[in-house]
Formats: sequence, C-alpha cells, structure tokens
Amino acid sequence: MQPQGQIDVRQFKKVFILYNRYSGKQLFASMISRINETYKLLKQELDAEIELLDVQYFEQMPELARKAAEEKCDWVIIAGGDGTIRAFVEDLLKLDFHPYISVFPAGTVNLIAKEMSLRNEPKQWVHRALKGFVYPFYTARANGNLFLTVASVGFDSLVVDSVGAVQKRLLNKFAYVLQSTQLVRRELIFSDWRYAFRVRFDDEEEWYDGSSVIIGKSRYYAGRYNLFQEAALSSPYLHIAVFPGNKRAEILKYASLIALESLNLDKGILCRRAKKAEIESVNLTEEFPVELDGDVVAATPLKIEIMDDPLLFIP
Repeated sequence: MQPQGQIDVRQFKKVFILYNRYSGKQLFASMISRINETYKLLKQELDAEIELLDVQYFEQMPELARKAAEEKCDWVIIAGGDGTIRAFVEDLLKLDFHPYISVFPAGTVNLIAKEMSLRNEPKQWVHRALKGFVYPFYTARANGNLFLTVASVGFDSLVVDSVGAVQKRLLNKFAYVLQSTQLVRRELIFSDWRYAFRVRFDDEEEWYDGSSVIIGKSRYYAGRYNLFQEAALSSPYLHIAVFPGNKRAEILKYASLIALESLNLDKGILCRRAKKAEIESVNLTEEFPVELDGDVVAATPLKIEIMDDPLLFIP
C-alpha cells in the first residue's frame, strides 16, 4: 500500500488524543501509561497544543467531536478499538469535519492497527507518525451507519449481539469465544442453522442465497485471520463472502476455513468484490442484527455502500 502524500505534522497547531479507558486491552496492561508516554513524547516533538480527551462512556463522543471541530483540530489520535474509532469518526463526519486521523491500538479488536502494522509501543508509534505519510482510508455506510473494517450478518453477528457491554469490558476476546460456544449449543445442537439471507451486488438483478454473510473493508477478520487477501483500507471496494450451507457440519467447516484463511478451498462459498451490497432476511418476521466493526448497530434489511471520499489517515 502506497501513501498518497506526506504532511509536515510539526506544522499542526492543535492535536487531540482521544482515549477510551474501557477498551479491552487497557484492563490487562498498562495501556493508559503508554498513552500518557505518547502524549509526553509528542509534546517534546511538536509546538502544537496537545490535549488528552478521556472517554468514559460513548455518549461523550458527540460533545468531544464538536469540541474538535470548534477548535479546528488538525490531527485526532484515537486510542481505542475499532468500535471506538468508528463511533468518533462517525460524529466528526456528521459535523462535516475532516481532520487527519491516526490510531493508537488500545482496544478489544484492532483490525485497523493490524492492517497498518501499528504497534502500541510509544516511541515506535511516535517515530512512525512524525514521518507524516498520508494514506486514503475508504469507509462505507451500512443503513446510514459508518463502517470501517468488517461487517457480518448471520452467525457472527448473533454472537456479537449476545455479548453485553460488561462481558466485553471484563472478558475481552474470551467473551466472544464463550458466546460462540453457547450459541452453537443453543442453535445447532438439535437442529441445523435456521436463519437464511439473500444478497445482491451493485444493483444487479440476481440475488444469492446464504446462511451467513461477511463483508470486509480490511483484510483481517476477528482480529487475526487474513480472510480477504485483496481487501485494503485504502481500496474503494467491499469484499463479500456468502456462505450457502446451513447444516451443522457446513457451519463447522466454514469456521475451520476461516481459521485456515482458506475460503477458496470451498467453491460453494461465493466471494465477490463490489461497491454496494444489499442483504435481506428470508422467512424472518423480525429484523436480524448486523455487526459493524465489533458492535451491533444495524439490522436487516441492510444496504451497504462505499463512500466516495476517503479519510486522511496518518499511520
């Protein structure tokens, strides 16, 4: 991935470091001290006014975004997981405010950081950021909600919908493993997967049936698996996998193929690249939860589309 340009970050006048102290990794490591060290290092390197913004609950996000816009912040550094990043960027875009964005990895899931090979060691992070390389970061909208990395409809989104905020905060990734096990027992122990969906791409006439759907803007899925090798945050395309089977053995096979990063081994799995996708529930009277960047913030029927203008991202 090649940068589209370079900016002299030492010319910035106002820098915000926004950190979510309740992101997963901060409960089990000295993440807050690392963020404080990053703050001190940037103070040594920049003449800009640098301010730490402490997020204790997501309801603060709109107010903090408004503060960034009103004070014409040049550079926003977000320390948190993908969900924190999505929520804050969403509020910035609602204000039509487009500062340079950076990420300090400090959350339960950090697909953005993983794809950009970001580390949470303060000296390394600051050294890289000061180079000022700027990359385009294409986002998407899912029923009007911002989407940055990975979305899902089906087994995965039902797992995420079952993980409460307290579980996510206290158990980190183990919460998802626990819920996956419980969901398999509840939904698959006595019967096959009972949910069905249909998908179409770029307003084409043909619809495709599936039991689950995963949509990637990033190469990575579930924090570690390289699921879509041609996907990239800097690419203006969605990469979509439609899993057709609903038998217990097929669901377990799909999980194995994801773990092996080898969806191509099953020719029945439909993988497509598109600018837009629509997903509808089949034979389901209620809405089905849709997961975006680790949080359930939408439901079927789903329309997801790449946005034309990318974010300006400094890794």
